[in-house]
Amino acid sequence: MLDQIHWLAAVTILGVLEQAYFFLQVIYARRLFGISPPKISGPPEFERIFRAQVNSSEYFPIFLALLWQAGLFFHQGLAAALGLLYLYARYCYFMGYKASSSERLTPIYFSAGVLWILIAVSALGILHFFLCHYVGLNVLQLLTA
Repeated sequence: MLDQIHWLAAVTILGVLEQAYFFLQVIYARRLFGISPPKISGPPEFERIFRAQVNSSEYFPIFLALLWQAGLFFHQGLAAALGLLYLYARYCYFMGYKASSSERLTPIYFSAGVLWILIAVSALGILHFFLCHYVGLNVLQLLTA
């Protein structure tokens, strides 16, 4: 069983570490700009860092669910590769947003595209599972025959 999920687990841990890095960036920015919780407003430099972290946290559960569904129902390697692309795009998004609000756009669109691919792969894998187990129709065998 573990050999079927080890790549997914590795990408999950990298994602958690990335989230922790984003959290730490907000803590450092709070100290730098003298903004104590629960305040969330301040100079634009702080607000961009804070918003980048919040946005990344908002999308993280969606990413995790899709990563694991795609990996379990479609293909672990493809899901893990897409997961790495997503995490890289999110890092670029965070760093771009930290520098300037306009520099976040390309990475956010790219990461959204990766999520859509994960949605498609997950849906195909789940559909294939249901067709095989409940209808007795293996579409992959039909396509290769």
